[in-house]
Amino acid sequence: MPSDPPLTPHAARNRELWDDDADAYQDRHAAQLAESGGTAWGVWQIPESELRVLGDVAGRDVLELGCGAAQWSIALAGQGARVTGLDNSARQLEHARKLMASAGVDLPLVHASAESTGLPDASFDVVFCDHGAMSFADPYRTVPEAARLLRPGGLLAFSMHTPIIDMAWGLGADHPGERLLHDYWSLHIREDPGEPLGFQLPYGTWIRLFRESGLVVEDLIELRPSPDATSSYREDVDREWARRWPMEHIWRARRVQ
Repeated sequence: MPSDPPLTPHAARNRELWDDDADAYQDRHAAQLAESGGTAWGVWQIPESELRVLGDVAGRDVLELGCGAAQWSIALAGQGARVTGLDNSARQLEHARKLMASAGVDLPLVHASAESTGLPDASFDVVFCDHGAMSFADPYRTVPEAARLLRPGGLLAFSMHTPIIDMAWGLGADHPGERLLHDYWSLHIREDPGEPLGFQLPYGTWIRLFRESGLVVEDLIELRPSPDATSSYREDVDREWARRWPMEHIWRARRVQ
C-alpha cells in the first residue's frame, strides 16, 4: 500500500495534533466503542443495525476514512467485507494494529490524509467514515477523492456535525448554545483553540459538491439520541440539545454509473 502522500498545511497540522492526542482519545472512548461492537454511528453510538446505512458489506471492498483504532473496520471484516483502514495519524494506526492483533484480524492500513489517499481509481464499493476524516479534512478535496476511489454505483457514507450545531457552538466553548453565533454562508474551516481544524459547508454547497464530483445524494439521516443516551464524547446537556435540534447527520451518496 502507498504511504505518506503529500499533505496540505492544514492536514499536516491536524496530523500533529491527532498524533499527540491519540493515546488520550483511545483512553477516553475505547470502552464505549467496544461496547457498541464497533458498528454504531456518531457520538451517541446509534447502531448500524438500526440505521442500515452501509447495508450488506459481505464480499465488498470497503475503505474507512479516519479509521482511528479500526473498530469499525475490524467489525466489518468480521461481516465478510474486504476492508482497508486509512488514518492521517500514525499513532492512531498503532492503536489499530494492537486492536487487530487482539481480534485476530489482518487488514491493510494506510497512513494518509483523506484529501489525497494515494490509492488507485475505482478501488472500492463503499467509502465511509464515522466523523473521522470527513470532519477533519477539507470537503473540497475529500469528496472528489472519495468519488475517484469509488466504482460506478459505489456508496459514500459519512457522519459529521450538522451546520446547525456548528453555527450554535462558540469557539472554545464546552457546549453548544441556543443562539446562532456564526455566519451560515461562510461555513468552511473551524479552528477551536488547541483542537484539530474542523470543516463544514452549507447544505446547498454540500449537494452541489456531490453533484460536481459525480455523486447523487440518496439520503441525509439526522441522528437523534434516545432520552437516556450516554456518551463518552458528550454530556447530558449536549444530549438535551441534540434532542431538540440535529447535532449530527449521515450523508449517503452514490457514484453515478
